Amino acid sequence: MVVPAAFFDLDRTLLSGGSGPVIGDALRRAGLVGRSVPGQHLLFKLFDAIGETLPSMALARQAVSLFKGRSQAAVVSAANEAALVLSGMLQPFAAPLIAEHRAAGRALVLATTTPHDLIQPFADAIGFDAVVATHYRVGADGTYDGTIEGPFVWSLGKLGAVRSWAKDHGVDLRSSWFYSDSVYDTPLLSAVGHPVVVNPDPRMSIVARLRRWPVVHLDVPPGVPKLPVVGIEPQQLALAFCRPELFPYARWDIDGIAGVPRDGPVILVANHRSYFDVTAMAMVIARSGRPARFLGKKEVFDAPIVGAIAKAMGGIRVDRGTGSDHPLRAAADALAGGQMVALMPQGTIPRGMAFFEPELKGRYGAARLAALSKAPVVPVGLWGTERVWPRNARLPNVLNLTDPPTVRIRIGEPITLAYRSMAKDTERIMAAISALLPAEARQRREPTAAELARTLPSGYKGDPRRESTRRPGADVAS
Repeated sequence: MVVPAAFFDLDRTLLSGGSGPVIGDALRRAGLVGRSVPGQHLLFKLFDAIGETLPSMALARQAVSLFKGRSQAAVVSAANEAALVLSGMLQPFAAPLIAEHRAAGRALVLATTTPHDLIQPFADAIGFDAVVATHYRVGADGTYDGTIEGPFVWSLGKLGAVRSWAKDHGVDLRSSWFYSDSVYDTPLLSAVGHPVVVNPDPRMSIVARLRRWPVVHLDVPPGVPKLPVVGIEPQQLALAFCRPELFPYARWDIDGIAGVPRDGPVILVANHRSYFDVTAMAMVIARSGRPARFLGKKEVFDAPIVGAIAKAMGGIRVDRGTGSDHPLRAAADALAGGQMVALMPQGTIPRGMAFFEPELKGRYGAARLAALSKAPVVPVGLWGTERVWPRNARLPNVLNLTDPPTVRIRIGEPITLAYRSMAKDTERIMAAISALLPAEARQRREPTAAELARTLPSGYKGDPRRESTRRPGADVAS
């Protein structure tokens, strides 16, 4: 029976960088190699930046001579130590991809130039079934003799080695997958039925575009693109321009940004008052120094131009009418990968009398996401955004430069949740957000007719006085 397999390159594909420094350190600690070669650190940095080069691979081919006379058992022992570190370098979204292939019953195979004895322990640690790698010949005394046994598993040599392994194990390459970053893996990518380019080097980016091969980045959630060559997300580029001086029609009063964790999973939750809230949250995200995934209404993602931008920025489309939990799963996956997720539990901007309700009401999405992920939930209180861009205006008032309104943003401490009741945890979340708002937000008052009108969408035909009973959606689970 012929079966498919999933083949993975190692460096800059499964791993966020190169394995060389980690393996080299383990070998030095074991006394198996001497001090670092002059310029080695620079070579490793160059590899992480642009991938494989012909000179670097020529050096890799000659490295076998350094192992002459070394004990295979001692090298494998050092490799076991290195595997512990390398496992921590696995790209955040590699594990779900590996699990997907495993669930489909495909063999998981590591295909790498790295010597077999140095990388087999890592493959075992992440649950791979086999390794196709360069083999150093071992003599009868258990030491390496300084030569390579079989092919040097690189470029055409890797293709040949994989073909041989596939033939021996009844694997059909035309039904199989191969993931790689390197242009030198083009022969093997061309030989499989499902080539996938991962974190491509600059040359591989060109080849992938010409061949129309899919490109993924395993350090960001599925579907999030990166700009070619520079390797950064469009969101990161856009956030570089998210500076107060570029929005002169608003004054900015931001405090508490230190409350956003610098790394690891985190859920940002904010109240919703205006279309300008997106800009306000972008300001928070930019100052946090890390990108975020945000959940947004389907209307945003379905809109021409804006929808494509929202998707490219890492947005997660929410269609409240379907009741689908796909957006929640996508957000949970992002958190599992150590990402930051931002959402507004109210789901939509309250309108009419509901806009002036002192008690904030929210849907259960944030509480459910917190219960699934156990990620810290950080509240954000927004105030004054409605004065920059009220609900009844199609655009913000960009001409108000002499006396712009103040946008007040406060970031609080993580919220303590019980994870037992979605209703109770949602109340805790909304109360924490409310506590960050100015005192006037928590006082009931009668709005003027002009204030009421600014909360209503253009063409509104209902009774704004009845909006006080309107909840932002309906939840059934508790």
